[in-house]
Amino acid sequence: MAADTFLGRPISPLTRRRIDNFRANRRGYGALWIFGVLFALSLVAELWANDKPLVVRHAGNWYVPIFATYPETTFGGIFKTEADYRSAEVQRLIEDEGDGWIVWPPVRYSYDTYKKDLPPGVGAPSPPTAFDNWLGTDDQARDVLARAIYGFRMSVLFALVLTALSAVVGVAAGAVQGYFGGWVDLVMQRFIEVWTSIPLLFTLIILASIVEPNVWWLLGIMLLFEWVAFVYIVRAEFLKVRNLDYVRAARALGVLDRHIMFRHILPNAMVSTLTYLPFVLTGAVTLLTSLDFLGFGLPPGSPSLGEMVGQGKENPQAPWLGLTAFTVLSVMLVLLVFVGEAVRDAFDPYKAVDA
Repeated sequence: MAADTFLGRPISPLTRRRIDNFRANRRGYGALWIFGVLFALSLVAELWANDKPLVVRHAGNWYVPIFATYPETTFGGIFKTEADYRSAEVQRLIEDEGDGWIVWPPVRYSYDTYKKDLPPGVGAPSPPTAFDNWLGTDDQARDVLARAIYGFRMSVLFALVLTALSAVVGVAAGAVQGYFGGWVDLVMQRFIEVWTSIPLLFTLIILASIVEPNVWWLLGIMLLFEWVAFVYIVRAEFLKVRNLDYVRAARALGVLDRHIMFRHILPNAMVSTLTYLPFVLTGAVTLLTSLDFLGFGLPPGSPSLGEMVGQGKENPQAPWLGLTAFTVLSVMLVLLVFVGEAVRDAFDPYKAVDA
């Protein structure tokens, strides 16, 4: 049946039962759809939150500024640098002298766009307006809605990469510990106990004074500590099955250890690992937000929800800053927790599908 195949391969009864269990959890299934739509929209944020037009028509020619860079001289200006499409002069050159028009995205700001034309007597952070800054601006006159959109994308992408890399390292380390046991397990356990006693925050403070932080630097430092979360789960699964009959039989037949570990034992251990993944992802988002709030996270100027939380703390007279950050983080984390609960139910062997 077509419904029982995926990419041309048949779906096993066990997998079908897990899918049905997941879909039976309506809260988690709905949360997955909502989160997926929000994340997909954030991946193309440049199409609906940008300080560059989507399409420009000038002197009978078509231009796509979001995908290409055009100097001001292209539209009849005098500067050879990239055109500032928010400038009244550039808009006049396109619409009046060039007999053209401009198609803007719904939000005419990017995460790093500074609003230069604040109303007289209004300073940054400025309150929300109905036709321009729907959620106001921050204390550097940047649009809050645009920063929330790009901050959501940055947080999710960072957490996904960190969780995936941590899972690879942690699963491999836990598999080696649990499968070989003995002195290998003992030495690695003592190393992990010492390693986890090193405080992450103090390490970041020390390293931040030595090197200039960036996204990849921060990802590498956090990976050094996050992989441990998967070790204990995978180690316990391998210790439980390492002496079962099918493993001993494979050894007696001369099957290589790596084949036994990753072809026979690991698929069973991955059940608990997959159940744990959404909660590790949630923790990664929270950790990144906390570090950004303390000033030891992403580089200055990056779209950051943690920085927005900090601005809300420093500017109590601008409640839209704190409320926006709180809403985005709350929705994101609640959706991820609901998805995690649904995944846990899906892999629960004692969970029956609701009628």
